[in-house]
Amino acid sequence: MSGSTDRLRDEFEACFGRLAAIGRDPAGGWTRLAWTDEDRAARAWFRSEASARGLTVDQDPAGNLWAWWGPDAAAGGVVAVGSHLDTVRGGGAYDGALGVVSGLLAVGELIGREMEPGRPVAVVAFADEEGGRFGVPTFGSRLLTGALDPADVLERADQDGVTVARAMAAAGVEPGRVGPDPARVGRLGAFVELHVEQGRGLVDLGQPVALGTGIWPHGRWRLTVTGEANHAGTTRLADRRDPMLGLAAAVLAARAAAEELAAVATVGRALVEPNSANSVPGRVSAWLDARAEQDQTLDWLVAAFQAGVEDAAGRNGLAVELDCESRSPAVELDRDLTARLDACLRADGLEPPALPTAAGHDAAALAAAVPTAMLFVRNPTGTSHSPEETAELDDCLAGIRALAAAIEELACR
Repeated sequence: MSGSTDRLRDEFEACFGRLAAIGRDPAGGWTRLAWTDEDRAARAWFRSEASARGLTVDQDPAGNLWAWWGPDAAAGGVVAVGSHLDTVRGGGAYDGALGVVSGLLAVGELIGREMEPGRPVAVVAFADEEGGRFGVPTFGSRLLTGALDPADVLERADQDGVTVARAMAAAGVEPGRVGPDPARVGRLGAFVELHVEQGRGLVDLGQPVALGTGIWPHGRWRLTVTGEANHAGTTRLADRRDPMLGLAAAVLAARAAAEELAAVATVGRALVEPNSANSVPGRVSAWLDARAEQDQTLDWLVAAFQAGVEDAAGRNGLAVELDCESRSPAVELDRDLTARLDACLRADGLEPPALPTAAGHDAAALAAAVPTAMLFVRNPTGTSHSPEETAELDDCLAGIRALAAAIEELACR
């Protein structure tokens, strides 16, 4: 094992370990929801790690953090890499975090080799990619590009009634300035996001790193089923308007539609009112997460889901509302950029397979405006959004070297 490999291994373990110490959830896993104390600590970690490598940091109007290396960004042609620092509740240590750590260490590797970038390089930590607190995924990247209207999200509240605007202000982001930054986006020449793979593709292919080809269309829908609250013991079955029957139908309809259409659908969150063990509920709210290979297939899935729930509602005297909270179309990552990185990585000794993903990413938000590519690092369990999510140390180092090679190819030649 070479001295440079030993050094990178030690640096990764220290850098990643400092971030992984933030947001350890007593219930298991990691919880760093947007604009919480844990998120603010992670953002402070980013500033500290960037400063330690001689990078300057600024914050855009959407709250995303940018660490800069090389020429003045005003020159344009910026090569950006990065991901996000927030997590889902009780999530894994690698989702998002691996991409940010790898970006910082890849730039550090090039600095250590005394490389001189001919283009500005930025490591980006996007804000609130998961949408775990306010239900708006890829928040920071979509605000940055103008795909998300601040007026539609700033007054959205979390489960405790705290609005996005109030939470951002507490974290030092001025809500009145929140919005797109077309000048910054216009200076970007390429964006490469490294991410832990959220499936088993690389395990089956026996490779540590892959290049992404595209991102499935996906969305999140809020289902509200309203019935009538009543006593659990004295209300006859024939007299009940129980919205839990609508929820049960929703779960089954989601699974049946996904199986028929070769898609995926999940009802992973539900709120029951009044949430009493000896009461028939009065209302149930639930969230559908649906993803498919094609946009039309996703439309069919949601339509089948809604039809199944409405049928159950009609039979049980319930009222149903289905509202789309977010919808992202299919994204094809930039073919020319991906081909260039493929040639670069093969010249560096890797043989990266090409993989699509059904997971959402900040790369999808940037792809419409900037040539965008993705690198995936093998996940031996295939598990994500869970404490079981992981990546082997040697694979993480291979990902950092691949990202460094990509930055060298795009910014230093």
